[in-house]
Amino acid sequence: MIEAIFVANKKREPQLSVSAIQVVAGKGIMGDRYFNHLKKPGQNITFIAAEEVENFNLMTGRSIQACDLRRNIVTRSIQLNELVGKHFQIGEVQFYGIELCEPCKTLGKLLTTPAMQPQEVIKAWTHKAGLRANIVTSGFIRVGMAFRF
Repeated sequence: MIEAIFVANKKREPQLSVSAIQVVAGKGIMGDRYFNHLKKPGQNITFIAAEEVENFNLMTGRSIQACDLRRNIVTRSIQLNELVGKHFQIGEVQFYGIELCEPCKTLGKLLTTPAMQPQEVIKAWTHKAGLRANIVTSGFIRVGMAFRF
């Protein structure tokens, strides 16, 4: 299920929480910073599991929010890693899981604290930081919608 949706109009701007988005096949999310930014496959849309954010906070004593990871869609009860190389659907919109959305240096810097350096952040999020996907069919998705496999 979709628990939250975030977009940012420009790179490095704060993400905005929205209740619904329009997605365009092969291009991304209308109004998002990466719309039609197709340097490599899987940049149409990103997903993060709410459970991974909660686990990170539990393991580190932190209190980050899902939007701090700068992913677009926050899911609940979905095994995102298992969707790599698979088609899935939310409402009438079809997606294809391209690759894990592994943590980068930027994320490491964003979540750094005096007690947790960037490389420790990256290590903590490796294989847990979400999924990159391509949008196969255009449409609308909103908070509360379920995944179909």
